[in-house]
Amino acid sequence: MDSPTGDLDHFEVREPVKQTIPFVFNSPHSGRRYPPEFLASSNLDSIAIRRSADHYVDDIFADAPELGAPLLRAHFPRAYLDVNREPYELDPRMFDGPLPSYVNIGSMRVAGGLGTIPRIVAENMEIYRRRLPVDEALFRIETIYKPYHACLRKLIAATHARFGLCLLIDCHSMPGNIRLSGSDMRPDFIIGDRYGTSASAELSRAALHILDGMGFTALRNKPYAGGFITEHYGRPVRGLHALQIEINRSLYVDEVTLAKKREFPAIAAALSTFMRQMADFVADFSGSNSALAAE
Repeated sequence: MDSPTGDLDHFEVREPVKQTIPFVFNSPHSGRRYPPEFLASSNLDSIAIRRSADHYVDDIFADAPELGAPLLRAHFPRAYLDVNREPYELDPRMFDGPLPSYVNIGSMRVAGGLGTIPRIVAENMEIYRRRLPVDEALFRIETIYKPYHACLRKLIAATHARFGLCLLIDCHSMPGNIRLSGSDMRPDFIIGDRYGTSASAELSRAALHILDGMGFTALRNKPYAGGFITEHYGRPVRGLHALQIEINRSLYVDEVTLAKKREFPAIAAALSTFMRQMADFVADFSGSNSALAAE
């Protein structure tokens, strides 16, 4: 069932009737509700503004509640606010006036235009026509970013309390032109575990094995090892594991029109199988090995 999350309805939790598996699924970049005032302030048209979104990833993982796990999904778009960043990664060049002293203005993500309030989408496509008021950035962070993470923390804590462990699956998509460095290989999926620091290696290997067995090409950590959410919430020694999954969006979406391809139902069905098999692996593995649970 769907759980509302406030009057502004910036995000929602789709909850199972009863949670039966120690998983939380999160789709932070697939929001499709673009505030009119945001669109009016942008240089970009209705297609270009969506270029950095994780198109329909929330729909791909929509079976999670039926399998017994909650799914947190954003309604706000990534171009408006990126919750897969620190709360205050802000580019001073974007704003009219000085930023608070606690703001991180020096991160590589800020330098690349992809801070908490992004400056660009896709390949250096500038979002805004003019500088934003500082208060606008702080408003988005206070009213959307912080409640979103409070909700995610609550889901993770409740899952951990119920099962003694939690596996967060952070769900994303990547452009179809991604290639492994020095190779012509085009991966279908990338599993990120922050180079072994955000999740047990057994979980990463299981995810790769399942995808490979389904006929997909899957890699680990290259070129995407996981973002802020994976790094921040993954604490394997406490039984808190976080994996990022990146889906090659050319498998299921037309990257020019951004419409779903006819292959979309098959990809969604494949991910349902993936979720089910991951749940079976965790049940079997945690039943005989304490490595996944808190120490």
